[in-house]
Amino acid sequence: MSAREQILDLKKRISASIIGQDTVIDQLLIALLANGHLLVEGLPGLAKTRTIKTLAQNLECVFRRIQFTPDLLPSDITGTEIYTGEGAGGSFVFQEGPVFGNLILADEINRAPAKAQAALLEAMEERQVTIAGKTHKLPELFLVMATQNPIEQEGTYPLPEAQTDRFLLHVFISYVSDDNERKILDLVRSEDAGTAAATKSKIPAQAVLDARKEVLGIQVSDTIEKYIVDVISATRYPERYGDDLKKWIRVGASPRGTLALDRASRARAWLNGQDHVTPDDVRAVVPSCLRHRLILSYDANAEGKSADDLLTEIVKKVAVA
Repeated sequence: MSAREQILDLKKRISASIIGQDTVIDQLLIALLANGHLLVEGLPGLAKTRTIKTLAQNLECVFRRIQFTPDLLPSDITGTEIYTGEGAGGSFVFQEGPVFGNLILADEINRAPAKAQAALLEAMEERQVTIAGKTHKLPELFLVMATQNPIEQEGTYPLPEAQTDRFLLHVFISYVSDDNERKILDLVRSEDAGTAAATKSKIPAQAVLDARKEVLGIQVSDTIEKYIVDVISATRYPERYGDDLKKWIRVGASPRGTLALDRASRARAWLNGQDHVTPDDVRAVVPSCLRHRLILSYDANAEGKSADDLLTEIVKKVAVA
């Protein structure tokens, strides 16, 4: 099987277990193919954890789950050096933390203080961890999926902009339709009864690495490049596109936003079987790539404007040259 056939098979398997969340599944695969990280925000019980666990169950990888709590220490994430004792040589040995895996679930990441959150910064950006002056490389296949609960804010520590900027995508997960809710009932009943479909052999991790190389080969024309830059520029200089946008946007997207649009739109085009990026590919990933990179003004918050509202306006006003 080709790399694309294996990734599409992976998508089919996840969709069979995660019902009614096709957009979230697509975004997860885009992050995986674009070698980025995913921040998922949604109410409890909407299959955030189940989604990445299902991915891990069908892919040859090491899955690690980190439950973020107020008493979590950085060493609980990255690992630490331990003294072996004289009987074992009397030396310090590095003991890897849970971040040394392929798929990392940072569950309720905003429940840990900044010191613990910051332990992920180097891992997510440089794909390495530095302990006691020594650098330890992380696996080539490495993805962090962090989750947040949008309604429980007591006892939480909001992620700083420098942290959220390191996530390739920020995805909202919502309730499914009534029909899909009934399908979920049937699925869980079959799992409880032990009649669910048997787990197939896992898809090799090399398929993801091969797919990433193919994604890099997706063509991006000069017109599309200019369109991506124009969208980012509209978030930085909103006065060019109207007084309302100028009033609502305080800080625009960083250069990571430009790179995110490029990488995510390529991954989407590849998933759709295209050899080039279209304007529709870019428009489709604008919300998830940029909603966490905008800082809104007081006026925007007072008028009930969300980042998605402003990005919708920007996409309407920025033309493809």
